[in-house]
Amino acid sequence: MYETNVFGLVAVTNALLPLLRRSEAARIVNVSSEVGSLSARTNPDSPMSQMVSAIPYTSSKTAVNMVTVLYAQELRDTPIKVNAANPGYTATDLNAHTGFRTPEQGAEPTVHLATLPADGPTGTFWGYLWGADHDYGPLPW
Repeated sequence: MYETNVFGLVAVTNALLPLLRRSEAARIVNVSSEVGSLSARTNPDSPMSQMVSAIPYTSSKTAVNMVTVLYAQELRDTPIKVNAANPGYTATDLNAHTGFRTPEQGAEPTVHLATLPADGPTGTFWGYLWGADHDYGPLPW
């Protein structure tokens, strides 16, 4: 889980940083999950606090969130925007297609962050909000 979700993410990002630094509008979007939010997992009013999930997956997504914050801090004086996206519970091979969101819906937060304007945010966790009155928005780390 960590090899793919964390160590692979860092290796690919580090390999591509020289190219990204030459771009006028580079975007790094790390795919995370709301289950990796420490705030959501410890807030008794959050649906995430009641969810049972595997420790390796959940903790690897928490690590993705921290990696996102650290890259955003490292690159804050550049035009590169670094954010984490939460696709929500999306029907994929990972969950035997039991998710209630379609792959197209799951892709929306990533596409949004990948196409941010120059004045868009960096260092944010954004995406599908489980149990919220609206579909998308900022998520707590």
